[in-house]
Amino acid sequence: MVERFLVSDEDLEELIHQYCQDFTKYARMGRYDPITGREKEIEESIMILLQKGRKNVALQAPAGVGKTALVVGLAQQIVANNVPEYLKDARVLEIELPRMASGTNTIAEFQDRFLSVCKGVAERYYDENYPKFVLFIDEMHTIMPTVKGSAYAGLSEVMKPYLTTGSLHVMGATTLDEFRIYVAPDPAMDRRFQQVHLKVPDAKETVHILKALRPGLEKHHKIQIPDECLELVVKLTNEHLPRRNQPDKGIVMLDGACAYHVMNHGWGGELFPYDIKKIVSIESKIHPDAL
Repeated sequence: MVERFLVSDEDLEELIHQYCQDFTKYARMGRYDPITGREKEIEESIMILLQKGRKNVALQAPAGVGKTALVVGLAQQIVANNVPEYLKDARVLEIELPRMASGTNTIAEFQDRFLSVCKGVAERYYDENYPKFVLFIDEMHTIMPTVKGSAYAGLSEVMKPYLTTGSLHVMGATTLDEFRIYVAPDPAMDRRFQQVHLKVPDAKETVHILKALRPGLEKHHKIQIPDECLELVVKLTNEHLPRRNQPDKGIVMLDGACAYHVMNHGWGGELFPYDIKKIVSIESKIHPDAL
């Protein structure tokens, strides 16, 4: 007799459709720009996921450094078949907690949705007919019971039994301080997650990342982006936007400069250094001629 799951295939797929982003599906569709510069951290995450016991990953970095991008990079590696056999055809799913909470009237109703996803994934863990699932939770500290004002506080208690039995793979993202304050004090959570630290890329590394993203930006904006503009946007954002982190601030300012160029000059041609200065000036409140 074939064992029946408590959460059927149809119900699990509907839960995934409603409350998750399927990173591997979108990577297969080519929706993401190439992720570069995080090869070491992706490899480190894969090694953790391959383990039998402490197989969950806590990505730690300041905002804008690329925690979610690393998870996308993992999905791209899976789609490219560039992972060990254990992770072949694995599905990387981001649980979108705001979507999951939307329309619920009680905490119990919200937690039941979360529990159903965990249960559906966990009960397929030991079935070789199913690929492995990797659940990604951004801002993972918000699910801890001690976080005040979070609509998701306490979800860690719902997930904890499945972490204890080892039937879930979870990747969480948070900052070093938020992990230390909210996650680490819970021994059951702390010992089931291994930390992967993402450093802020330096200027050279940021330029390398922007070069990988350049084809996608050029295709979208229908203009050419010379190397000097990549180097300039990194230089200016490092000097004049110190409170924000690379590569996010470089990517955002470069995209904005391309949009500014198209708005004023139309498609075709080449991005000007002035376009970079103009967008950084708007953000930094410094006149472009002073940059």
